[in-house]
Amino acid sequence: MEYLPINRALISVTDKSGLEELCKTLSSGGTEIVSTGGTMKKIQEAGLNVTPVSDVTGFPEIMDGRVKTLHPHIHAGVLADKDSSSHLQTLQEMGLQAFDLICVNLYEFENALNKGLETRDLVEEIDIGGPTLLRAGAKNFHSVAVLPDPEFYTRFLQELEQNNHRINLAFRQEMASYTFRKISEYDSTISKALS
Repeated sequence: MEYLPINRALISVTDKSGLEELCKTLSSGGTEIVSTGGTMKKIQEAGLNVTPVSDVTGFPEIMDGRVKTLHPHIHAGVLADKDSSSHLQTLQEMGLQAFDLICVNLYEFENALNKGLETRDLVEEIDIGGPTLLRAGAKNFHSVAVLPDPEFYTRFLQELEQNNHRINLAFRQEMASYTFRKISEYDSTISKALS
């Protein structure tokens, strides 16, 4: 798919800079926003409609937030190939909806590392759901846009404006490449810290 309409977005960010402008633009274009915890609260404070992830999964956030997006109702919507009739049929049969945008940035592990936390506390700063969502979206860049860092919000919003609330394939592939590099660096930092 060359131009992907952004009808449904999953947003869960640690760095909230630029979040309000991003969500206002998405919302004004008719995008449904699904979100978690603190991100959802920030979006609601901006006066925007947002669907809690727990409404999508039918399952509450548990274990102090360790488990919230790790669910088939989320990942089927992220990994569905929109060019595959069988994938679309499966979504329909199971009453699931596809996502078009995954906007996630990771827990700031390096900041936690610099605080000199004990290992037991440090591991709580290792993001699991975020990298999982980003990897799934980046793998499926033909059908999903990934937005892994606020530094790309301006370009993303320009793309939306220029392309009638759609994102082109070249931008999606660029973001996928950046995402895999960023996750690799994130995992390398964790590996070194635990060594």
